[in-house]
Parts: sequence; C-alpha cells; structure tokens
Amino acid sequence: MPVHTDLRDGVAVLTLDNPPVNGLGLAIRRELVEALERAQGDSAIRAIVITGGGRVFSGGADIREFNRPESGQAPTLPTVIAEIERSSKPVIVAINGLALGGGLELALGAHYRVAVSDAQVGLPEVKLGILPGAGGTQRLPRAVGLETALNMIVSGAPVAASKLAGTRLFDRVVDADVVTAALVFANEIAQSGAALPRVRDWAIEHDNAEGFLAFSRAAVEAASAHYPAPLKCVDALAAAARLPFDAGIAFERDAFVALVNTPESRALRHAFFGERAAAKVADIGSEVKPRDVRKVGVIGAGTMGGGISMNFLNAGLPVTIVETGQEALDRGIATIRKNYENSVKKGKLSATQVEQRMALLTPTLSYDGLKDADLIIEAVFEDYAVKESVFRQLDTIAKSGAILASNTSTLDVDRIAAFTSRPQDVLGMHFFSPANVMKLLEVVRGAKTAKDVLATALALAKAIRKTAVVSGVCDGFIGNRMLEQYIRQAGFLLDEGALPQQVDRAMENFGFAMGPFRMGDLAGNDIGWAIRKRRYVEKPQMTYSRTADLLCERGRYGQKTGKGWYDYRAGDRAAHPSAEVEALIVQHSRDIELERREIGDEEIVERLVYALVNEGARILEEGVAAKASDIDIVYLAGYGFPPWRGGPMFHADTVGLYNVLGAMRRHARGYQGLAWTPAPLLLLLADAGKSFNA
Repeated sequence: MPVHTDLRDGVAVLTLDNPPVNGLGLAIRRELVEALERAQGDSAIRAIVITGGGRVFSGGADIREFNRPESGQAPTLPTVIAEIERSSKPVIVAINGLALGGGLELALGAHYRVAVSDAQVGLPEVKLGILPGAGGTQRLPRAVGLETALNMIVSGAPVAASKLAGTRLFDRVVDADVVTAALVFANEIAQSGAALPRVRDWAIEHDNAEGFLAFSRAAVEAASAHYPAPLKCVDALAAAARLPFDAGIAFERDAFVALVNTPESRALRHAFFGERAAAKVADIGSEVKPRDVRKVGVIGAGTMGGGISMNFLNAGLPVTIVETGQEALDRGIATIRKNYENSVKKGKLSATQVEQRMALLTPTLSYDGLKDADLIIEAVFEDYAVKESVFRQLDTIAKSGAILASNTSTLDVDRIAAFTSRPQDVLGMHFFSPANVMKLLEVVRGAKTAKDVLATALALAKAIRKTAVVSGVCDGFIGNRMLEQYIRQAGFLLDEGALPQQVDRAMENFGFAMGPFRMGDLAGNDIGWAIRKRRYVEKPQMTYSRTADLLCERGRYGQKTGKGWYDYRAGDRAAHPSAEVEALIVQHSRDIELERREIGDEEIVERLVYALVNEGARILEEGVAAKASDIDIVYLAGYGFPPWRGGPMFHADTVGLYNVLGAMRRHARGYQGLAWTPAPLLLLLADAGKSFNA
C-alpha cells in the first residue's frame, strides 16, 4: 500500500510510502484521498497527520509517470490538496525530510505544518522549464512572503526549514522526531476547537509589491534570456499579489500548460530524464553489487591528478597521490591546498573543512603506497608507452580485486587493460578539466571489464557528484570522437573564409559556453596537435585543415603560452583577435589555392553542430553509446552545449532529421565534401520520419 494509516491516540497518521522519494503518483494520490475520506468518517479520529516514509516527505511528482496518462488522471494533485483544505478535521503535515515541488505544494494545502529543522523545502520546477502547477506560486508567497517566495521559485533552489522558521509556513520547527511533535500539536489543535486556517485565505504582505515585482521582472529578464520559465514565475507571483486566489490559480494553470509545450522545457525535461537514464545500464541490475572502495590512489599530481584527487577528498575518501619527483609532488599538493583556500575565500568551505580534507591526502614518490588502495586512477601523459609502464607496475603491486582505471581521453582501454594480467579489473574513468569542477565522467567499459567493476564506477560517480555516462571502447569515446568532427569543420571554415572570432561568436550566440577556438586555447592547442600527429599515421585518409598545425609550429599553444588562436595579455584571460593568426589563415588559403568567401553564422552553426550529430549517429549505430540521450548528456555536462537545446541529438530531432540530412547534402557539395558522408543510421531514421530519441 503506498499510504499506510496508523491510529495513535485519536490521530490518524498517514505515511506516504513510494520509494525512493515518495513521488506523488496516481496510486499514492488515490490512496491519500481514500485515507482522508475514511478519517473524515471515523468519529474516533480527531485530527490527521501526513508524513513521509523513510527520510523523505515527498520529492514531488513521480517522474516515472511523466509523459504518461497517469500523470493527469484523477485525482490530480490539486484535487488532493482541495480534499485536504476542505477537511473538517485538522490536517497537519509532518515534514520529516525533503519536500520538493508537489511535495511542498501538498504541505501548503494542509492546515498546519511541522518540520524537522534540516528538512529541505523548495519548488524546483523552473529547472525543468516549467513552474509549480498545483498552487505553489499562489500559496508560497502567502506563507513566506512575496520576496522569499520569488527567490525560491525563480531559482528553484531548496531552503532549509530552519531558515523559514520565522514565517507562517511552519507552525513548529523541531530538531528531531517530527512525527511525535506533530502528534502533540495535533492533539492541542483538536482540543482547542479553533477554526482551521487555509493558506489560500491569507493575504500577501509586502510594503511595495508592485515596485518589487517590477524590479524583479527586470532582473529576471536580464538573467534568463534563453529561458521563458523564470519570467512566467514572476508573472504568476504578480497574479498572486493582484488577483483573488482562484483567479491566480487559473493564471498559474494556463502558464504551466504554456510552458510545458515550449521547446526549452522539452529540452530541459529531456536532459533531466536523460541524466537519470544514463546511470542505468541494461545488464547491470540490482543483483550486481559494487565493490567496496575505502581508499583511492591517484597517479600524477598535475592539473588532472590533483583535480581527480579533490573529488574523492570532498567525499571523505582517503587518497594517496603518487608523483615521480618531489618538486612536482609538492607543486601538486600546493595547488590542491590553494584550490581549497579559494573556496574558503568564497565562503564555500571553512578552514576546518580544508584541514580535514588535506588530512585525508597522502603524498608519495613510491608506488608501494598504493598497495592497499581499492581504486587506482592514473592521470599521466596521453601516450601508450607511458600508460604501459604505469599499468605494468600497478599489476605487480595492486592488491587482488583493486580497480585499475585510466583517465585517458582517447586511447584504447582494451589495449591498456592488456598491459595487466587482470583486464577484468580495468576500465576508463575519463574526467574533464578542471576535474574537481566539471560534472561529466565518461566511464569506459572495456571488452573484459567485470560487471561489478562498472557498477562500482557508477556508484562512485554518484558519491563524488559526477554525471556518469558509459561509453564503449573507440578512439575518443563519445565526447572527443564527436568533437574531432566538430573541430575539423571549424578548421575547414578557416580555409574557406572565416576567422576564429567569427566562428566562436556564431557558436556562442547559438548557446555554447565557448566557441571551438577559445576552447582550444583554454585546453592547449598542443593536445590536439599530438592527436592529429597520431591520426596522420593511423588514419591517413582523414583530412584536416593545416592551420592548426601551422599555429602550433609557431608555439601558439593557447593561454598557457600567452598566444594561441588569440593573443592574451598578462593578468588578462580575455581573447584578443590576433593579426598574426589572421595573416597565417589568409596565407594558408592562398597556399592551397582556395578563394576566400563570406560565410554566414547560420552555415557555421549548421556545419559544426551537424558534424557532431552525424558522428553521434555512427556512435549509436556501433553501440559505443547505448542511447541517444547518453550522447546528449555527455555534451550538456562536459562540452558546454546549450541546455535549452537539449544536446546535439535532441536538437537534431527538434530540427527534424530530414532537414538535418538536407543541410548535410548541401554542405557535401562544397569544400571537403567527403566529410559529409551521412551515417547509415541517420539515413535510415530520416527516411522513416523517426528521431534519435524516440
């Protein structure tokens, strides 16, 4: 039963039981209404308490019902709330933990609310491109005030109950045993015979509501250019302040329906579900138990090794970090401490927390320090000979059952695993720089990687707050394999007539966090150069623009050398267009006898994005990625793809695969047209009128 009913001293305690977050699905809504009706008809019951099973009150709507008929079937959440409001017996909600979205809206419909002080409450719907649809925009400002409600709803960020203890939202905030506190309170109310309050009847109190709303609208509009939901939230709160309650509810409902149908909301919802789906691997069920990881080893104390280490230190796991020289080791440890001290300056950590984390870190120059590690991650130079040396040493010293992971961004994990006598314990864990900040973790499953090793990597990703996506083995895996085609097109555009700043501007206007040339300067152009040198040997048929090689031959590696595609000035990370680079590009066009032409931003965007899509289709077809949404999550979490477009594959679905294919055929008639050979899967789906994410 999704709702359990217990009678305690004349009080009916209704406990929501729909793990993992007590989602308010159809079954729980029906059971709750029926339990309320039974309590109303039982003369032995004086009051009703609603609480959540486990450590959660309710996380809101049951996401398993999204886009399914059950989500809109009666009784809907507004119906349940109306049933609570009209109860002749006092209804007290005991918030024992998380109360988000519909969970908080349900609580706002009760007559009284008691919460444990560390419970997190909020209305996060804006993060899905929508707004609260069960009265949240109308009741919350009546309970906590217009300003607090607007901040909570527009940001979607949860707030601790203790911080709202002085508002009308909570009648009592307690430190423990919230159900007992609610029972005591329920009996007090029942005995008092006081009239039952309804949040809907309260006035919104603000000294200058119209002025505040006008200011807020201007601020929100400036900060949410690509997202319609935040402004609609302001409009709904304005309706709460100006209109009678029922008229405000009607406005909220109309705004909710309008937002659900926007492309931005569809994209954000796709990303929400895609991220959760990425953590589920078809043959890794609950019967596959992760290995126990209590100690972590990291080889390499450079930028990547240090960042990787910080993830585990933040999660409370001891880390032993290995370097080949004392100077490099000291420099790496100093960088980790400096990063933590910067967090202290920003108020994100306390000095005590920094020392606690640093105390978990053991620096060493010897591989012997890794003998008791349960997981060892190498973050050394991207070269097979270097990887072989590392993994052969690990094979001799690592304990049986230890997981050996490579942070390689492109190399063959199966070849790396073959350097050991235990390929079943080897996989790729590709972190993105800066590793302590970037959300994405590509988990590369080798041909012989054991199921429990993969399950362990996925569990650890969750523990260190990373978004994990599983990739098969291929050159570049999902992200970098696709990125290569994106970068190739960017280079061809330079040959034909574009300049780096135009290409970057077009892609940033499309919504990318950074264009390809600014990104190259940040990462280091020498990294791509090394990969191309390998490609010239392994794949001589693959063509590239020579401009990037010419750039590197002049030592223009990017920000770290003060010059790359752009010029950089001391103490200034701004990218300044370079006359030297422009001359280099124009001269190269002459050298290959290609007449430069005007190139529009629309062509730039099409060519770069559809290059991603076409290679993504090949990756899907080969089974390197299990599903299109995995590819989208890689690009949303790791490559700066605009969230409101839902990822490259979702964007292609939105445009229509027939239209994508038509654009590719146009580009195939131009320079380097062979790069536009369509992936067979793209041809198949476009011909059938289907989509990648169907």
